[in-house]
Amino acid sequence: MCVCVAALRAAEPPTPHAMLERLCDDFGGRLTGSAANAGAMARLAVELRSLGYAPETRPFQMPGWERGDDRVELVAPLARRLRVAALSFSQPHAAFEAEVVGIGNGLPADYPAGDLGGRVGLLASGTPLQAREIVGGAVERKLRGVLFVNREGGGQLLARTGSFLGAPQPLPIYSIAQEEGRWLQRLLTRGTPVRVRMETKSFSRPVETANLHLTIPGRVASRLIVGAHFDSWDLGQGAMDNGLGIAQLYALALALRGQTPHHTIELVWFNGEEQGLFGSRHAAARLGDAPVVAMINLDMVGVPIGVNALGDDLLVPALERWHAARGETKRLPKGVENINWLASDHTPYQLAGVRTITFNAPIPRESVRYYHDMADTIDKVSPQLIDDSAAVIIDFVRTLANDEALQAERRSAEETEKLFTRFGLEKRMKAMGLWPFEK
Repeated sequence: MCVCVAALRAAEPPTPHAMLERLCDDFGGRLTGSAANAGAMARLAVELRSLGYAPETRPFQMPGWERGDDRVELVAPLARRLRVAALSFSQPHAAFEAEVVGIGNGLPADYPAGDLGGRVGLLASGTPLQAREIVGGAVERKLRGVLFVNREGGGQLLARTGSFLGAPQPLPIYSIAQEEGRWLQRLLTRGTPVRVRMETKSFSRPVETANLHLTIPGRVASRLIVGAHFDSWDLGQGAMDNGLGIAQLYALALALRGQTPHHTIELVWFNGEEQGLFGSRHAAARLGDAPVVAMINLDMVGVPIGVNALGDDLLVPALERWHAARGETKRLPKGVENINWLASDHTPYQLAGVRTITFNAPIPRESVRYYHDMADTIDKVSPQLIDDSAAVIIDFVRTLANDEALQAERRSAEETEKLFTRFGLEKRMKAMGLWPFEK
């Protein structure tokens, strides 16, 4: 009896949290194009096949980047290695020394007067600019590099992309720990000369990677796409960003076994999101005329307090039907929202005319402050967080997938442009190189 029970338990699939823990601990950060990323995705595919599914790997090429042993050292007024992380697509260069100059938020009025050629700019954490704008302003003033002060304290760094287009950067740009960045700012304010030595060994290279697709056939061809990005930065384990989404999609696969919904459900684990939404761009560009009801994006989704139609008024009635049917005790505090924002894997689908949805679902502050750095680890993501968030997501997906009143529909290019201009997003999209509507 005991042996049979033990065998039965051994055959049970891992829980979503246990599955994510194994991915995080066995492979670490899942930087797109790395062996860790490919190995972790292969492991996930094995887990899905053990559930009776036939996941499909869909390869694509994209601009990749590999982190090297980069160094930024304070030379004056004292010697000290600084805690930094290069932004992706920063390129290798010979070591050089340069004076540091404060450039505020990087706006034209923030730059000091005079010749700044050959210096390194120190950028404040509150900049509203995109990396492309920051680099453009620095190149125009002949700076040799940029250090931007991280917005979180405690020695944290903010790994991020240097280019949504995957373009090699014309100068090195680094995140620097807040405490050290502010230290340099105080020295400069007092008129103390600051000098650093920079050496970048990171480099760009084309990479072969893939998205992982899982299709659950419905009674009709129209599909409901639910996606989450699989990749992460390399500094930690990527448990929050976006291990949460990986686990939530896996929870959906567990919950939907053996079911035949009205609409076909397609689960997609995207790669290349962190460097520039490359996986979702690849998938959205290959939709053709496929009938799509909506795309749901799960990117760092905690326990939902609201559901967001992302600016698409035609989706609101379906979301309200679901929310009303939950009853008073299970309704979300923020209810149905309709606010568009950038830039995650829903954006390429929006640009393809597909209606998109996400959740207002904050992650607790004591965990989320560590994302994109070495402390984004599985111990920051509890089983309860995954279970509670997945319960709402599963109920939502099941309801929409069986909503026969919800029809496949695509926006025109004109309607899509209005979706972004209505929320004042065109300036930011242009700065990122993602605006396709120039006349």
